[in-house]
Amino acid sequence: MTNAAHPFDALMDITARPEVVFVRGAGSYLWDANRNRYLDFVQGWAVNPLGHSPVIVADALAAQARRLLTPSPAFYNEQSLKLAKALVDNSCFDQVFFANSGAEANEGAIKLARKFGAKYKNGAHEIITFEGGFHGRTLATMSASGKRAFEPLFEPKVSGFRKARLNDIVSVRQLINSSTVAVMLEQIQGEAGVWPASDAFLQELRALTQQRGLLLIVDEIQTGMGRTGKLFGYEHAGIEPDIMTLGKGIGGGVPLAALLATEHASCFDHGDQGGTFNGNPLMCAAGLVVLDQISQPDFLKSVVDTGLLLERELQRLSARHGLGEIRGRGLLLALDLKMPIGAAVVAEAFAAGVLVNSPQPDTLRFMPALNVTREEISLMIDCLDTVLTKVGAARRVA
Repeated sequence: MTNAAHPFDALMDITARPEVVFVRGAGSYLWDANRNRYLDFVQGWAVNPLGHSPVIVADALAAQARRLLTPSPAFYNEQSLKLAKALVDNSCFDQVFFANSGAEANEGAIKLARKFGAKYKNGAHEIITFEGGFHGRTLATMSASGKRAFEPLFEPKVSGFRKARLNDIVSVRQLINSSTVAVMLEQIQGEAGVWPASDAFLQELRALTQQRGLLLIVDEIQTGMGRTGKLFGYEHAGIEPDIMTLGKGIGGGVPLAALLATEHASCFDHGDQGGTFNGNPLMCAAGLVVLDQISQPDFLKSVVDTGLLLERELQRLSARHGLGEIRGRGLLLALDLKMPIGAAVVAEAFAAGVLVNSPQPDTLRFMPALNVTREEISLMIDCLDTVLTKVGAARRVA
């Protein structure tokens, strides 16, 4: 038996991590074991809409933990019933299945679509997804994703996913055949570099899927829960999908996800879907207080206003350094660096105490808490200004 020689060695090495251990978080800030403070514009990849360790989430978890952790999903519990009703009341959907991660919710959406095809469309099972899309890391959701890095991994993949091009309705139409049951997409492709589907494209897609009798599945793992300035991203286009998945922000920092469907699309039979911890009252208690706060009109308006401020500041930064466009919506934005310097910028910003993300070598992605302040935006911009000046000077010297 070999024991880990270093405290980090006991964790499986699945990604590069800086040798810093975070021990505390509050709002837009994290602190490491050496009491260094970091301004966080990643927030666990949009997981913390109310910032780190919000009091209302901590209080809800503590109160529920004293009452009931889980009775098993074989029984109803009060918190899951309340959260499901609140989600239905705030959306165009009729039923909810709770899960523990976005990938699990998307896996459920794929299963639901295939069940729909088996019951109502002569066994149709293919789902049209999109180049650049990202839907998770289970075998089925990796297969559904259009991420090139996934292509050689874990073969053989799950079959039945055909890839169209985002904002190209002709490419979707050309892939539809008698085996097609659904179209599935992110309204903003986050991992690909924050590439939005246009409202016009989403409207065309909804019309096409209705015309051909197909289900429309929106993956709102990253765009849902107020991230774009509306509670759900599909609202911007004025459409009503058949299925939606939520994750990340719905739990306010704890593992919670949801699969929502219209009555038309809800066709699971008993035993088709389940999960040991799904819909447990502890996580749903957190989801309830998060949804209650985020769904307030004043809160959503503040996301719009703050997003516009961040966008303007990034545009000024881009103009100053000769960079590219700003993409995204609300508080899910990207800066096109026009050069593959993302990793260097992230590393320099980290050393300066600011956390940003580079999903692609030439892109920075910003996913701050939805209640991020103007002062915090200013501090982040000032840091990036310094970092970009330094990185740009280093490139000129090289």
